[in-house]
Amino acid sequence: MSTINHSRLDKVVADARKASDEREKGYRERALKLYPWICGRCAREFTHSNLRELTVHHRDHNHDNNPNDGSNWELLCLYCHDNEHQKQIEADRGYTDSRNNVSTATHSPFANLKSLLKTDQ
Repeated sequence: MSTINHSRLDKVVADARKASDEREKGYRERALKLYPWICGRCAREFTHSNLRELTVHHRDHNHDNNPNDGSNWELLCLYCHDNEHQKQIEADRGYTDSRNNVSTATHSPFANLKSLLKTDQ
């Protein structure tokens, strides 16, 4: 069994975080210049004081797809962004939005109630 080189692992993680932060800073700054500071879902408005709560969402969920025209981005507040990713996770697992997939009940638990309540007296 081989041992884990923790210092090497720490460096890999740190490098990945640094690259992610640099990549995000680049497209985030561009998106904030292109779009008004308003959440694309709930229409909440942002100012310099709360701008950290406004995120850049990649419509195709590919963080490496950053066209210069911003066509793969939309600005979402933290809550709407989390909700958008939750919907993607559920879709990947085969769950569907119950509002779009309305089904009717097939079991009627009270169908035989009248006969159950009848007593032979």
